[in-house]
Amino acid sequence: MGADTDERRPLWAPWRIEYIEKARGPQACIFCEPAASRSDRERLILHRGQTAFALLNRYPYAPGHLMVAPYAHTARLDELDGETQAELMALVARGARILEATYHCDGLNVGANLGAAAGAGFADHVHFHLVPRWRGDVNFMTSVGEIRVIPTHIERTLDELLPAFAEEAKR
Repeated sequence: MGADTDERRPLWAPWRIEYIEKARGPQACIFCEPAASRSDRERLILHRGQTAFALLNRYPYAPGHLMVAPYAHTARLDELDGETQAELMALVARGARILEATYHCDGLNVGANLGAAAGAGFADHVHFHLVPRWRGDVNFMTSVGEIRVIPTHIERTLDELLPAFAEEAKR
């Protein structure tokens, strides 16, 4: 491109409009939304336990970005009973193991944003994020353009992780 041309080019992400439009109005808790209204596949649920479940993040930071949440709608970890706390953490560990085995990532970000001031998008329902990371995965798109580039479709990610969670549940 020459110096007298506009070097900016659009990066089309038409799927983002769903997120933008939802953010405008009142939001139901994505962790409490009735399962009867949509299938687990449509809700991107990877595993259902007794007191907690794992699902893909519909707006991921990286391929494989998943979340683990209790069924109980609470903002505080200390309001969960011991059984739920134990299953929640076991499912976080299982998710980490599955992501490492499936994606051969170099590391993981694992964390919970407790409260809106901490960055929680759904502050009223405690949940953990697991984000696979690779050396050099943050490029100019993220650091300068404030854009995430996800190189795979979320349904492909679901298809890659569902069998791993099913196999892991047999153990």
